[in-house]
Amino acid sequence: MTVTAPTRLQRLDRAKFSRRHQKLLVGSGVGWALDAMDVGLVSFILTALIGQWQLDSTQGSIIASAGFLGMALGASVGGALADRIGRRTVFALTLVVYGIATGLSALTPAPGGGLSVWTAVIVLSGLRLVVGIGLGAELPVASTLVSEFSPAPIRGRIIVLLEAFWALGWVLAAVIAFFLVPALDSGWRWAFALGAIPALYAIVIRRGLPESVRFLESKGRHEEAERIVVAFEESSAATTKEPRLFRTDVVGETAETVEPDQAPGGGTTGFRALWAAPHAARTAALWLTWFGVNFAYYGAFIWMPTLLVNAGFPMVRSFGFTLIITLAQIPGYAVSAFLIEKWGRRATLATFLLGSALSAIGFGLAGSETMVLVTGCLLSFFNLGAWGALYAVTPEIYPTTIRGTGAGAAAAFGRLASIIAPLVVPVLAVHGGLPTVFIVISAAFAVACVAAICLPEWRGRRLTES
Repeated sequence: MTVTAPTRLQRLDRAKFSRRHQKLLVGSGVGWALDAMDVGLVSFILTALIGQWQLDSTQGSIIASAGFLGMALGASVGGALADRIGRRTVFALTLVVYGIATGLSALTPAPGGGLSVWTAVIVLSGLRLVVGIGLGAELPVASTLVSEFSPAPIRGRIIVLLEAFWALGWVLAAVIAFFLVPALDSGWRWAFALGAIPALYAIVIRRGLPESVRFLESKGRHEEAERIVVAFEESSAATTKEPRLFRTDVVGETAETVEPDQAPGGGTTGFRALWAAPHAARTAALWLTWFGVNFAYYGAFIWMPTLLVNAGFPMVRSFGFTLIITLAQIPGYAVSAFLIEKWGRRATLATFLLGSALSAIGFGLAGSETMVLVTGCLLSFFNLGAWGALYAVTPEIYPTTIRGTGAGAAAAFGRLASIIAPLVVPVLAVHGGLPTVFIVISAAFAVACVAAICLPEWRGRRLTES
C-alpha cells in the first residue's frame, strides 16, 4: 500500500495553533478593530452634527448611508480582487484607502460663511463613500485570510475571535465619543482625525503578515507557499503547550478527504460560480442571512445614540448608555466562540439570531432606564455573537478559487441593507417611535435566522480548493 506524502495544505491544516497563528489573528484583528472604531465613531458624530449643523433626518441619513454604499461597492470589488492579487495585498490597500479618507473627513468645512448645509453634507458624504469602499473591501478579505490559515478543528472559533476585535474597536469609539465629542465644539473633527491611524497600520500588515498559502498554491507560487508552510510548522513544533481554547485535539474532527457535498463546482470561477451547482442554494441562504443581519444591526446601532436623545436622554447620557450596551458585545463573542465548535455553525448562528430578534422587541418596548440598559445589552450580546458565527461560516462554504469572491459578494449584498436601514429608521421613528423601529428590526433578525438554518454545516471540515 502506497502512502502519499501530505500536501502543503494538509501540512498547514495539521499544524498546532502557534505563535505565528496568534500573530496573524492579532495583526488582522487590530485592523478589524480600527474598522469598527471608524463605523462606531460615525454613529456618535452624527448625533453631534445633527445639533451643530442643524441637520434634518434626510441629511443625517445620507451621511450614514454614503459609507454603507461605499462598503457595498468595496465588498464586491475587494473579494474578487483578493482572488486575483492576494488577500494580504488587498487587506493593506484597503486600510490605506479608508484611513486617508477618514482623516480628510476631519477637514470637512462646516456650514456658514456662505457655505450651505447641503454642500457640507455632500462633501462629508463623498468622503464617507470612499471610506466605505475601503472598509467594505477589508472585512471579508481579512476573515478569508485568517480562515485559510486556521486549523480545521478550531477554524470557526478563531474567526469568531477575529470578529471580537470589532467589539474592541466599537468600545474604543464609544470611549472617544463619550469624552471627546461632547466636550469640544470641534470634537467630531478630532474623532475623525484619529480614524487616520489605519493608513499607518497598513505598513504593519504589508510587512508583518503572510500571504495566504491557498492563494499562492492556486497561482502556482509553490516555492513561496512552501516557505510559509515550513515557517508555520517550525512555529508549531516549538509550541510545547496549546492554550485550551486553541487545542486542536479536543474540538471537532478534521476531515482528510473531500466529502460529497464539498465537490468542486465544475471549473466555473468568478461571480458566475456562486450561482452554479453546488453553490447556488448556499449562496442564496448566505445572502439572505447577510441582508437581514446588516439591516438589523446598522438600523439599530448607527442610530442608537440619536434615538436615545430623541427619546429624552441628554447627549452625554445617551453616549454613556451606548457605551455600556456596547460592552455587552464582548461576552457575546466569547460565548459564540465557545459554542461554534460545540454546537456547530448553523445552531450557534440561528440561536444568536433568535436571541437578537427577541431582544430587539424588548428594547423597543422598554419603559424605564433599567430596561433600556438590560434589553440593549442583550441585543448587543446576541447580535454580535451572531456576527461572529456569520463571519466564520461565510468563507468556509466556498473553494479557494472563489472564496474571496463569495465572501465579498455576500458582504456586498448585505451592505445594501445597511444602506437602506439608516434611511428607513428615521421614518419609522417619526411615525411609530421606538416600538415600530425595533419590531421591524426584530423581523429582519427572524428572516436571517430562518435563512441561517439552510446553510451547510462546516464544523471540523477542511477547506476545499477548487
